[in-house]
Amino acid sequence: MVKNMKKYFESLARRLLKTKFVDLKEEEKNVIEVIASQSSIAEDVNESFHEQLSFGQRVADRVSAFGGSWRFILLFIAIMIVWVMVNTFHLLEATRFDPYPFILLNLILSTLAALQAPIIMMSQNRQAAKDRMELSQNYKVTLKTELEIMLLHQKVDELTALIAKKEQENDKI
Repeated sequence: MVKNMKKYFESLARRLLKTKFVDLKEEEKNVIEVIASQSSIAEDVNESFHEQLSFGQRVADRVSAFGGSWRFILLFIAIMIVWVMVNTFHLLEATRFDPYPFILLNLILSTLAALQAPIIMMSQNRQAAKDRMELSQNYKVTLKTELEIMLLHQKVDELTALIAKKEQENDKI
């Protein structure tokens, strides 16, 4: 049976893609095999991608999502305003811990930027990898769809030719 399947794969590849099965890319071979088995090729890339993420990668994605949100921006603005007010007004002389020019605040902001930038970049790299997986999956689904449509066209053409032949035979009688 395995030998018959290989012949069938070769036949599909030659008929649909006009090339040998062994010359196909791995994705195209996969599509031919799925067509031969008459199964679905679509899969949820989100689910399979998120299963591969480590704990640190999931944390980095959450930090990145929060760091790029309006909630973070508004919270950060509020903290900055409170910080500047507490450390500026003379009424709060006893509570001032970072007087103007706010050297401690500058250090905190620099540290935050230094930590946040690589975390966001890691998250963007993972998103790019996920996008590549989605593109590959879309390519497979599109290729399978096109090949299945080609097979249907061939079958319709064969049926049309068979009907025309039967009609000619009936006309002769």
